[in-house]
Amino acid sequence: MELSAVRIEKPENTNFILGQSHFIKTVEDIHEALVSTVPGIKFGLAFCEASGKCLVRWTGTDADMIELAQKNALAIGAGHSFILFLGDGFFPINVLNTVKMAPEVCRIFCATANPTSVLVAESEDGRGIVGVIDGASPKGIEEEDDIQWRKGFLRTIGYKF
Repeated sequence: MELSAVRIEKPENTNFILGQSHFIKTVEDIHEALVSTVPGIKFGLAFCEASGKCLVRWTGTDADMIELAQKNALAIGAGHSFILFLGDGFFPINVLNTVKMAPEVCRIFCATANPTSVLVAESEDGRGIVGVIDGASPKGIEEEDDIQWRKGFLRTIGYKF
């Protein structure tokens, strides 16, 4: 077995969700869930089929996001994995529960805009995701002024009142 790290290639502020599911129907169900939950959402979704033709299946509403999803799914190449890129102004917090509720979704590895590497194991049977490296390591413990900044920031962007 070999382990490797596959870097997610994307623009700096682009958010994505990486997960695992169990059925080709994932592509259509996640698409329908997204457009029903957030009208006008811009996204691209790619799914690595793990049997049959073993194709990268895809859908979306934005050509650039679709291309990112296809490219990254192919690079990861792990059976039954999916990657969902969100267009500018759309965020995982608005769709994560919707994605998790799709009957085919088994797990979510990450939902982030951070620089990310996907840890992939490969054997004679294929490839699978072991985990992810999502962003940088902590540099310390937050102090009182950091707590005040965090609370102010969340209120400034409208996530807390």
